[in-house]
Amino acid sequence: MDWRDDAIVLSTRKLGENSVRLSVLTRDYGRYAGMVRGATSKSMRGTLEPGNEVRVGWSARLAEHLGQFRCELTGAHVADLLLYPGPLMALSSACAMLEVTLPEREAHAALYHGTVALLSALKTEQWLASYIRWEVGLLDELGYGLSLDRCAATDVTDDLCFVSPKSGRAVSEAAGTAYRDRLLPLPAFLAGGRASQSSREQGLNEQFRQGIKLTGFFIHRDIFEAKGVKPVAARDRLVSHIWRSVDTD
Repeated sequence: MDWRDDAIVLSTRKLGENSVRLSVLTRDYGRYAGMVRGATSKSMRGTLEPGNEVRVGWSARLAEHLGQFRCELTGAHVADLLLYPGPLMALSSACAMLEVTLPEREAHAALYHGTVALLSALKTEQWLASYIRWEVGLLDELGYGLSLDRCAATDVTDDLCFVSPKSGRAVSEAAGTAYRDRLLPLPAFLAGGRASQSSREQGLNEQFRQGIKLTGFFIHRDIFEAKGVKPVAARDRLVSHIWRSVDTD
């Protein structure tokens, strides 16, 4: 059995002296693992960095076997971000999140394309907003989507200011102010033109902190805690970076 596909490197683990177990997110086959022989050679050095795009060929005698990969580098994103710690942390976080949250061999084409778009966005000034939106998309792909386009209490589509931690639905400022201590802030950049005036008046740095806190709440509750998954260290490092100094690096 064999196939070829475009993929994003998620992780590697050493197998013997010269081989690694490679995990990738493919366009058509989902998260897949396989052995790469000669992975420590000079010709392969830098190719299998998490976050790089590769063209892979997978082959095995039986479908249930680990199989072997042949890899060709198509996008060296890690090298492009080496001088930019924030975007590089976001890249590492995205790869680690995909590695621990996605089941193996289950197609997630929309998430693959969203992650490819993120790889390009991390090289722009909008890298952090793009990463937080990517986490919103990850939650949606895993079945825990947030509904941020209308108020859960009144059904209005503007003046949105909060998110209910119970339902993941937006709440307007008028409906939620009395309960603000029980609600999560909805940053204006996620609500778009539907955001309340008070949300739009928040500085971008504060909006980014609110955004990563919002996605983090649902990621921890609905994925890490519910599934018994250990929190992702790469994401924790990114969150610490955001809290220390949010800028565009």
